[in-house]
Amino acid sequence: MPSSSFASSAVSDSGRPVPSNLWRDRDFRRLWVGQTASQLGEQTSLVVLPLFAVLTLNAGAGQLGALRAVGQAPILLLSLFVGAWVDKWRTRTVMVLTDAGRALALGAAAVTGLLGGLGLPTLLGVAFTVGALSVFFDVAYQASLVRLVRRDQLVRGNSALEGSRSAAQIGGPALGGALVSVLSAPIAAASSAVFFALSFLSIRRIGRRESVPERSERPPRVWRRIHEGLRFVVGDTSLRTVCLASAAFQFSFAAVMTVYLLFLPRDLHLSGTVVGLALAATGPGALLGSLLAARLPSRFGHGAVLVSAAALGDGVFLIVPALHGSSVITVPALLTVSFVFGTFSQLVNVTIMAVRQTVTPDGLQGRAAATINFVGGGLAPLGSLLGGFLAEAWGTRTSLLVTAAGMLLSPALIALSPLARLGRTLPAPPETPAPSA
Repeated sequence: MPSSSFASSAVSDSGRPVPSNLWRDRDFRRLWVGQTASQLGEQTSLVVLPLFAVLTLNAGAGQLGALRAVGQAPILLLSLFVGAWVDKWRTRTVMVLTDAGRALALGAAAVTGLLGGLGLPTLLGVAFTVGALSVFFDVAYQASLVRLVRRDQLVRGNSALEGSRSAAQIGGPALGGALVSVLSAPIAAASSAVFFALSFLSIRRIGRRESVPERSERPPRVWRRIHEGLRFVVGDTSLRTVCLASAAFQFSFAAVMTVYLLFLPRDLHLSGTVVGLALAATGPGALLGSLLAARLPSRFGHGAVLVSAAALGDGVFLIVPALHGSSVITVPALLTVSFVFGTFSQLVNVTIMAVRQTVTPDGLQGRAAATINFVGGGLAPLGSLLGGFLAEAWGTRTSLLVTAAGMLLSPALIALSPLARLGRTLPAPPETPAPSA
């Protein structure tokens, strides 16, 4: 473990030890508040921008699809580059700059919209800008926790951060829709900008200095840095398994959700309100999963929690194809499925993140996170296409059963890997490799 790593030494720049209770650590609280505000801004904007296009610009279905695709494109286009770039800079600086950029982009869109000058091309540019800056922020905040807290605090820290993210996923879309309905689309966009401004103000107050890898006189080119991240993930058995399991999950889950959104209204004859209610039940489950992640791995072992939680969370979707019509048990069963899935998938997410952060040297945190995000996010669109193809060829019920069964590939990969043998404590990370010339 590098002696220069602040997270390893757990001593502040003033010489005082980092508090053992995370919530007594002012800098962690500032990170948590900033990340929560940022997630609220991101989640509200995901609703506000499409509604802006539909209600203000009268965008059609094709234009709305293009808007959503443009906002998601940076995950595929930029993740690997962002990981290489973030590892060279202080994460606090990256997060502050991206918050400022997103606040300015949405604020400018709001002002232009109020003046009647915002067209679809400009809105597409805003969506891409916000999406690109969100990729920077997400990679940076995942790397920042390792530089801010002790290694033995990572699970609790991730539990707190993921809990706030889950809350934002529940409340953000609803808040965005309410703001557009009660106020107007431009003012709702300005409200999203306010959340990013609050995140900016909180994170910039983090006083703890970060240790970043020393830069050589001739820094390696970005492609070489990306290759270093890819090589590290592929070469580490645990991270390679995380990457493969994440890819299998994202691909299968995208296929499941494509069929699921067809199955509920067409086969079960459920209204849009009930469909939305069924999907929303995932949020409270995710909050519970974040709380469980702070305790269960240290009690039962990280490996046992990963395998069992992944099997339960992914396997619960096998219940859905057995449901028929809008009977009295259908809706409660769907709510239960979503709640169980949200609980155990979030438990897996938090535990996996702690494992990744622990086994990864500080100088590779951003690139490791970006590599895993890139592989998982890259396969999701293909999974969605497969789900649509299967639904047309085999029907929704059979397709849902097949794609739900495919989700079990992820826990199978974990169970057959060294991840399943992880105990109550996680291993120390290796030394940061020397940068390539």
